[in-house]
Amino acid sequence: MQAQKTSASAAHRPEFTSPVATKTLLLDVGKSALLDTPDQISRISMGSGEIAEAKAVSPTEVLVNAKAVGETSLVIWEVSGERQFYNVSIRLSNSVANDRLSVVRRQFDIEFPGQAIDVMSENDLLFLRGTVKDLSSSQRAVQIASTMGKVVNLLYVAVPDAPKQILLKVRFASVDRSLTKNLCWNLFSTGATNTIGSVSTQACSTPIISSTGSSSSVTATVSNALDIFLFRQDLNLGATIQALEANGLAEVLAEPNVLAENGKEASFLAGGEYPYPVLQGTGGTGAAGITIAFKEFGVRLNFIPTITPRGTIQLQVAPEVSALDFTNGLTISGFVIPALTVRRVRTEVELNDGQSFAIGGLLDNRETETFSKVPYLGSIPILGKLFQSITKTKTNTELIVIVTPELVAPIPVGTPVPSLKYPVEFLPSNSGIPMTTPGASVTGLKPSIAAPTTMPIEKLIESLKPERPLIIESSTSTSGSYGGNTNQVAPSAPPATAPQ
Repeated sequence: MQAQKTSASAAHRPEFTSPVATKTLLLDVGKSALLDTPDQISRISMGSGEIAEAKAVSPTEVLVNAKAVGETSLVIWEVSGERQFYNVSIRLSNSVANDRLSVVRRQFDIEFPGQAIDVMSENDLLFLRGTVKDLSSSQRAVQIASTMGKVVNLLYVAVPDAPKQILLKVRFASVDRSLTKNLCWNLFSTGATNTIGSVSTQACSTPIISSTGSSSSVTATVSNALDIFLFRQDLNLGATIQALEANGLAEVLAEPNVLAENGKEASFLAGGEYPYPVLQGTGGTGAAGITIAFKEFGVRLNFIPTITPRGTIQLQVAPEVSALDFTNGLTISGFVIPALTVRRVRTEVELNDGQSFAIGGLLDNRETETFSKVPYLGSIPILGKLFQSITKTKTNTELIVIVTPELVAPIPVGTPVPSLKYPVEFLPSNSGIPMTTPGASVTGLKPSIAAPTTMPIEKLIESLKPERPLIIESSTSTSGSYGGNTNQVAPSAPPATAPQ
């Protein structure tokens, strides 16, 4: 019964007819076209109503109105079952397109005088050809032409001049002075009043009293030869007095000159690297491992110069002076790890060519006084001075950092380059021939690189991209088992938790 219903419905379905060939309808924006059909129209479908619109004005006529540039499709169904297919293309009229191109060309003449820029229109694409003087002119030309539609940039740009080189002169001047005064007393007895011993404030080294059991064999050993030594043999009583004054002076003057390209980073380091052990974690039953990492110290300079549109030089600069400090170091499992005294400046300044700035200054004065005495005995008038010790320490630190940027040019070809004056002459070479490249008579003519006057815009943009950063292989680290006898050398980067 179901099969009979299906057959009956299929009998009333109209037979499938293959569509007629697709036709093309070409209109200008703002124009209309009237299409005739052999039979009455049952339905109309326009692909994009924003590009064109279609409506039936009579049973056998369809009116198509062009609205915007583009392409779409139109399908017309007739009562008889026939269908009409149209590819509708809407374009600007020649007069309108020429008027808009004239406006763009006129703007080019105003904005880019003396630069040959041509614009052509084809369908909905604009093609820019010609030569501009820089990248900014190309970008502005594309912005102007894009008001008419999609732009294909085929412009050439004049090869820019070589980037400017900037020499940064930095002067580090540092003076560290220290003054230490130490006054202390030690009293000792080798048998006075049948007593053997000493009294001290422990502010300086004390004599070592040794005895074999009898008063005649008691000896006193003095470890510091700079002490004032007093001893009464008849009284078996002696004293050591330490009255010392120490002056320390350290001067540092560094003048690094570093050359960098405009907008590129440069760095300088005059110093060294000191090793320090780092205990590595263990996973389970394995022994702890030790990795030897390295920390840099010395005179360091990092900076990035940038020439501003005003003609000034903007500097991101970070000078640093560091030195090893064993006084405040650490001792871990027998390893002596020195501390670092660091003076660092990180700032950003703007200078004209040749101007100078003092970007960092430090004046640090400190005075430390330590007073110790023997209880009760040190409080006795006059005699109590023998049981007191005084230590005074004064430190003075002065630091100044001055930066001076300069625009420089390379040394011309054939001009003698500067060299050092060596106090002692080196041994003459075995061959007696200077280390130079043979002339053209031996190697032939050297290759010449012809500098182009223009290049495609995309090639210039590619050349302006940041270059791959320079990677310098660091020192290797030594790894081994904690407390073991075997070590192996393997590259290792300093850990993030390295002591500073």
